Amino acid sequence: MGNQLDRITHLNYSELPTGDPSGLEKDELRVGVAYFFSDEEEEVDDRTPSDCGFTKDHSPAEEGPFSFSEVEYSAFCSQECIFSKLRENEDLNVYSAKTLLTMCKPGDLLELVATAQAPHWAIYEQDDQVIHLHKGEIRKDSLLELSNGRHGRIVNNRYRYRPLPPDLVMQNAVGHLGLSSEEICWTNSESFAAWCRFGKREFKAGGEAHSAEQQYFLKVHLSGSGVHTLVFRSLEDMIRERRRVDASGILKELSLVNGGKE
Repeated sequence: MGNQLDRITHLNYSELPTGDPSGLEKDELRVGVAYFFSDEEEEVDDRTPSDCGFTKDHSPAEEGPFSFSEVEYSAFCSQECIFSKLRENEDLNVYSAKTLLTMCKPGDLLELVATAQAPHWAIYEQDDQVIHLHKGEIRKDSLLELSNGRHGRIVNNRYRYRPLPPDLVMQNAVGHLGLSSEEICWTNSESFAAWCRFGKREFKAGGEAHSAEQQYFLKVHLSGSGVHTLVFRSLEDMIRERRRVDASGILKELSLVNGGKE
């Protein structure tokens, strides 16, 4: 299995997305959706720029690109690659928010990073505005203010699903502005922003049926200790654990494949 999982593949786009292609799912398409919010790792706090991991060599005012020390991952559903964050396959450099603004287009998926903190994801709208989930509310904010010294990057290709057209991405994001707490069904900023872009109900809490046949495999590439492969029952569970590792740097004793190391 390990050799099969090592193969980075592209999805057969004819099979995706599984939800309504507009991204606006009908009630009858939802499978056991539970509407709740958890901010266990959220996320954009009040740290100063010097607390974000960009000190000495990297001032937050500098434009970039910068290299950022972080855990790398790849993820699979069965044998299909659905997520890749590997420096050998993509540019993981980050940029100041000011520079990032010159690179963004409406509907782009953005990731803000800082040391010992789960990344914060958002959908870029226009004119410095992003739409994101933060502290139980879907809101619109200035990217420059939201970054608070953090650097970021565009992560449109992080997930290997087929993206929706930009106008539908924005429809998804704008259509949920102002919702909070019990009205929403995403547990973190990444799940909400990724759902806006890809329209897949698997990004929602309780949004997919569990089956013995469908499993998610997360390969955690830890410097100096090899590759650990974890198995999950849902995409949401996998996202939550990966974000917890990003924030803490600690790998829990979860279900492992091949003893956990390869």
